[in-house]
Amino acid sequence: MPVEPDLERERPGEPEAARPLRADAQRNRARVLEAAEGVFAAEGIEVPIDLVAEKAGVGIGTVYRHFPTKERLFEAIMVERVTALAANARARLETEDPRTAFFDFLDYLVAEVLLKRDLISSIAVAGVEFDVVAADAKRDLEAAVTDLLTAAQRAGTVRSDVNAQIVLGLIGATCMSAKHPQPDATVSEMLAVVRDGLRATA
Repeated sequence: MPVEPDLERERPGEPEAARPLRADAQRNRARVLEAAEGVFAAEGIEVPIDLVAEKAGVGIGTVYRHFPTKERLFEAIMVERVTALAANARARLETEDPRTAFFDFLDYLVAEVLLKRDLISSIAVAGVEFDVVAADAKRDLEAAVTDLLTAAQRAGTVRSDVNAQIVLGLIGATCMSAKHPQPDATVSEMLAVVRDGLRATA
């Protein structure tokens, strides 16, 4: 894959988040994040940044312009994951029947969390404080889930006495159980019970 030049240049003392990125820089940043997630998941978080740059098809300087340290790259991956979940929730609200969109998203959320669990756990061990780094993204996800939940409640599908914090807490606990699997209780079976518990009664 040819190296795509990153024409965005960082001004001294100005963090990346403080200025808009040019279109080419945005594309390169996205490519680096995608490549890094794949490389870290396959090879572990100890791999050199050079390998990330190679997989992304950019120069090592481009990686460091966007992510001056590996920790910054870890942080960006975690934020990107949560942001993508929020976007998925909002897309379902716009395109799906609210009576099914909420529960379809729960299935998707559990699948994504389990798929990325080992990577996120490894990054957390590296010293990244998820609650601090992804605070804004988590609020965005909670707001998106609230919108899905409210629509489902109005449609009479989900019980009215639950909120997004309860829903996300139940999903989090269900996913955590996968770390200590029980012989007679799979994640799918536990999720089915959660879904039934959230449904509105006749």
